[in-house]
Amino acid sequence: MTKEQIGKYRWTIVALLFFSTTINYLDRQVIGYLKPLFSKPVSEGGLGWTGSDFAFVTSWFTACYAGVTILAGWIIDKIGTKLGLALSLIIWSIFGMANAFCGGLVVNHAIVRSLFGIGEAGNFPASIKTVAEWFPKKERALATGIFNSGSNIGAMIASLTVPVIAYQVWFDGAIKGWQMAYILTGAIGLLWLIFWFWIYTTPSESKKLSKAEYDYIHSDDIAVDQTIPVTKVPWGKLFKYRQTWAFFFGKFMTDGIWWFLLFWLPDYMKKQFHMEGHAIMLPLFSVYGVAIIGSVTGGSFPMFFINKGMEAYKARMTAMFIIAVLPLALLSTQYFGNVSVFGDNAYIFALIVICFGAAAHQAWSANLFTTVSDMFPKKAVASVTGIGAAAGGLGGVIVQQLAGRLSDYYDKLHNIQMAYSIMFMICALAYLTAWGIMKAFVPKFSPITDL
Repeated sequence: MTKEQIGKYRWTIVALLFFSTTINYLDRQVIGYLKPLFSKPVSEGGLGWTGSDFAFVTSWFTACYAGVTILAGWIIDKIGTKLGLALSLIIWSIFGMANAFCGGLVVNHAIVRSLFGIGEAGNFPASIKTVAEWFPKKERALATGIFNSGSNIGAMIASLTVPVIAYQVWFDGAIKGWQMAYILTGAIGLLWLIFWFWIYTTPSESKKLSKAEYDYIHSDDIAVDQTIPVTKVPWGKLFKYRQTWAFFFGKFMTDGIWWFLLFWLPDYMKKQFHMEGHAIMLPLFSVYGVAIIGSVTGGSFPMFFINKGMEAYKARMTAMFIIAVLPLALLSTQYFGNVSVFGDNAYIFALIVICFGAAAHQAWSANLFTTVSDMFPKKAVASVTGIGAAAGGLGGVIVQQLAGRLSDYYDKLHNIQMAYSIMFMICALAYLTAWGIMKAFVPKFSPITDL
């Protein structure tokens, strides 16, 4: 049966997930572009934040995001993806806008950003569960790569819009630019809800899904006795499986790298190359644009090995090993970013190297998520994804705190380049380390059959 005969409606569902992820990362990325403004002295219209203040706010966001993802995955397995993802988006949109009214107090921003993180925690567990419901195994990494590329589109949109909004005067100064940035980006998500409620259903309930496509989606499902009721899996039970811990450490070791690239690249551009505002729009747009290629290409990479006859998990891990090698390029970031060696164009060479790292992360992430649906039954996918996202958030907290403390310490020594040299070294080595740990926990394909 040809692809035309099977049908393509499942890709409409991926488009919905793509846009929700785009909005998710647009809202998340706003604070990174506001850091240069927040770091200015109060006398110059800033908030007087230090690097540690900024890390405090982003760490609380990351910690709440991490802590709630376990619960979010469990709730989504209970109530379903349609309601679960909608509730998640409503919460993060409302509190994303609420950040505009926090004033200059660091603690106020931390509290509201934490509530924002609670809302954002539901996006990936719901999206991964949706992909497991709507796609056969061989297409899941590609589908995940496509919707996950929304994270880069969101970051790209933020790079083009937030600096423009934040450095404008609104209503004769009644609303500051940074406040308007929070308000406008937060409001966008509420529009997405219209399309979500209008279009989304499960495959069994969809009236637009052909029988051929429905059968294709379920072509590699394990046959089960339909008379046995499906029971929900307590997430605590999932910790007894090595497969859960493999995913846990895969996320813990690598998610913080993406948090660093999201929240600290604008600061890096300012301190390393004295660029901010409109000047950093195109360079950062390029980084996240290249990352899209990594997300989609990395998601399709395992299909090459699968089509050659390789088992899905082995193909996934082979692809992930190759991908894990690419971030080693980040070890050379500060060499190429040395203005005294490469002059005014040094930032271009540094960004090219960072592009390799960003693309590799997205390729890694697309495949890492799919290892869950490869080995766990669909009823447990959101819960395991939530556990992994919590681990990734915990790693993100550590990376944020480290970046903040290194930034402040080396700023005082007038050697901020050393702080970023250390951070890029950590980024470079994280993926191979994660791959080795995962391989140690699950050396070969071991699907869970007793849930």
